[in-house]
Amino acid sequence: MKYLNKVITSRLEAKRKELNKLRPLPVSAVKKLQEKLRLEMTYNSNAIEGNSLTLKETFLVINEGVTVKGKPLKDHLETKDQYAALEYLYDLVDKDKQNTISEKLIRSIHQMVVQETEKEQAGKYRTANVFIMGAKHTPPDAFQVPQLMNGLIVWLKKNSQKISVIELAALFHHKIVSIHPFFDGNGRTARLAMNLILMRAGYPLAIILKNDRKKYYNVLAKADADDYSPLVNFIAQTIERSFDIYLKTLAPKKSKEKLISLTDLAKNAPYSAKYLNLLVRQGKIEAYKEGRNWLSSKESLDRYIKGRERKK
Repeated sequence: MKYLNKVITSRLEAKRKELNKLRPLPVSAVKKLQEKLRLEMTYNSNAIEGNSLTLKETFLVINEGVTVKGKPLKDHLETKDQYAALEYLYDLVDKDKQNTISEKLIRSIHQMVVQETEKEQAGKYRTANVFIMGAKHTPPDAFQVPQLMNGLIVWLKKNSQKISVIELAALFHHKIVSIHPFFDGNGRTARLAMNLILMRAGYPLAIILKNDRKKYYNVLAKADADDYSPLVNFIAQTIERSFDIYLKTLAPKKSKEKLISLTDLAKNAPYSAKYLNLLVRQGKIEAYKEGRNWLSSKESLDRYIKGRERKK
């Protein structure tokens, strides 16, 4: 069964082709973009799990070695660990794009994610049962974890050529979170493993924003109930946002569409801002997220309306 929305798929492929046409990409610009996305990924992935550092403080900790007054030492260590784990992923992709994902590799990623905060448990499967606060899903018993993780790798190999890379990465991410193989750091490890699959296939980082935390948990909960489409399309939209950042930077003159808020867009549209927001979240209208707000364009809305008219 295919879970990825055809409209989003079409947009992603169009943006991927547009980016490929710009190759070879300027090395200095790409390096700065990668640094920007690594910083965003570090901040947001940690913030989803409760880290209190702001984006600016995250930058200072990583680049200046600053200790932020009033913030827990653990938050500083998590930030450094997450950034180092991301650099490890980039090294893996640079050295071997077909690097095999294995249990050993997942445990290595986890080891880096918690190496300064959970030294004794870093890279080791949990040995006791756990529960997830606020979630209906109960992770399997600890004794099942090794067998389930082995089965996960078998699943990955079996499906790597059967479903799209985005579907593969999103489902792989969910399966890790569902098994919950470690005492701590499962979400961060799962998001990194997902991105390794995407990066080696030529996609930019899929960054789940802190502001989308509630929606992220909601689509994971739906996946727990075997409804995978919301999660897959949510991840696809995070990839599209990263594509937009690349294209906005590397091909600014090609983007003639003026991005405006959905409130402004609704002023001359047959839909309310609330309904436009729904269409955007469903991936039916192309949009770009800045902070908590979605930005779109009149041209994007026109394409959606014309598409509906053709279907009629």
